[in-house]
Amino acid sequence: MTSRPVPPVIPVARPGLGRPGKPGAAARPVPLASPPGRSDVVYGFGRIDASGRVADRATIAALGWRGGDRLTVTADAGVMIAHRDPGGMVTVPSRPYIVIPAALRRRCGLRAGDHVLLAASPGQDTLAAYSFAVVDQALRAHAPVPGERRRP
Repeated sequence: MTSRPVPPVIPVARPGLGRPGKPGAAARPVPLASPPGRSDVVYGFGRIDASGRVADRATIAALGWRGGDRLTVTADAGVMIAHRDPGGMVTVPSRPYIVIPAALRRRCGLRAGDHVLLAASPGQDTLAAYSFAVVDQALRAHAPVPGERRRP
């Protein structure tokens, strides 16, 4: 039996769409699906760097936060919550990211390199960052892995 190679499928280039890695190309973030009935929340992913910075342009843009805005940041068990507050102790920098202070990172168990699920609620002017351990725990509570017992 002789087989012929399958030709590759190459998408057609469209004007206005840059190609990653090419000079002058604008990289666009991949859109994330919103769960049904929750169009008031914008989701994204971020990674905590060594200085506690977490960046995701889409979530910060949805909130309309700008450099110089003050935030109150709280944290507990893998979840960080930030909301705009004129008396807040954290300042939004000129770039689209927030900083989770070291004491709060330790309190909620977040470390440099950790990925987080970001949920921006523009109506409440709030950004939440959930560690993947918290997301995993929530998923297992609602859709347990076959063979595992469901926890109350």
